[in-house]
Amino acid sequence: MTYYGKALLLTAIMALSACQMGDKKSAQAAASVDPETDQCGASQYQHFVGQPLSALSSQQFTSKVRAIPWNGAVTMDFNLHRLNFMGDKEGNIARVYCG
Repeated sequence: MTYYGKALLLTAIMALSACQMGDKKSAQAAASVDPETDQCGASQYQHFVGQPLSALSSQQFTSKVRAIPWNGAVTMDFNLHRLNFMGDKEGNIARVYCG
């Protein structure tokens, strides 16, 4: 193997190892939940992202819930104990958050 071949192989290995390290950091960041901002338990409902808003009608919730369709009008009052499901243009849930 020539010098350039070895250098190319070493560069490829280093690039792949950097990708692996980046994935671990993003997974840890996604797994950490701030208890101050997650008082409504939105982290427990993140699996609804991508599902249609109509999927919420068959669910039982213990706290206040608000399903917000795309371009829907909502009040601007902030309630950390209220669970919000934000819809996108296709009618799917794009975001789950407290507020």
